Amino acid sequence: MGGPGRLLYLAGDSPAHRAPAEVKIVCAVLTVFAVVATPRELFWPYGCYALGLLVVWRWSGIALRWIAPRLLIEAPFVVLAVLLPFAAGDPRVEFLGLSLSATGLYAAWGIIAKGTLGVGISLTLAATTSVRDLPGGLARLRVPGIIVMIVVLMLRYVDVLVVEAGRMRLARISRGDDPRTLRQAGATARGAGTLFLRSYERGERVHLAMLSRGFDGAVPAVGLARASRRHWVLGCLPAVAAIGICLGAWMVR
Repeated sequence: MGGPGRLLYLAGDSPAHRAPAEVKIVCAVLTVFAVVATPRELFWPYGCYALGLLVVWRWSGIALRWIAPRLLIEAPFVVLAVLLPFAAGDPRVEFLGLSLSATGLYAAWGIIAKGTLGVGISLTLAATTSVRDLPGGLARLRVPGIIVMIVVLMLRYVDVLVVEAGRMRLARISRGDDPRTLRQAGATARGAGTLFLRSYERGERVHLAMLSRGFDGAVPAVGLARASRRHWVLGCLPAVAAIGICLGAWMVR
């Protein structure tokens, strides 16, 4: 069974795949900040962001048929955004016989556009950065060791939790239970509590095993070599372009 790291990482040999992890992390964070800071009343900046993202996908060898299904993770936020034009207040506009809030329309557009771009940027980072390289990049960025350790353990043991949950579900079905029915909601809640307790106990055992093997709380910065000046200059070009678009949008607003 593949975990989230193997499901999101797309093996390749593009320049984006070979770039140091810390460069890609900084570039992705700065680009997301630029997208979020862009005024929602303007539409052309988001078209520029989307075009740039398509270019990066093409350059990185990421196919649309691979990334499109993974964009569906934002579906709950899209549903929320669709309801905003009906729930927000004045001023209102008429469209196809419906009275819609202008403020709600802008808010819905902002959520959908910024959310889609943010998820796309995050998926690009995940597709070009392996689980093995991510902790090293965070460590080289001087991220606190406790956070790096949490990320490492989460990526490593989320597979274990998924497998354990699958075993518990199979055990319920083999005993004649149907977890899909509403009347089994209580059993499902108890199962979730049992899974939490098992996870906590396993976490304690893993921590003790790590301490017995000399673990000192620090995660070694393994992975690609430290980024050079050239890596930083070339790797952050998409972020610089996004910041330029954001500043230009505020100037012409």
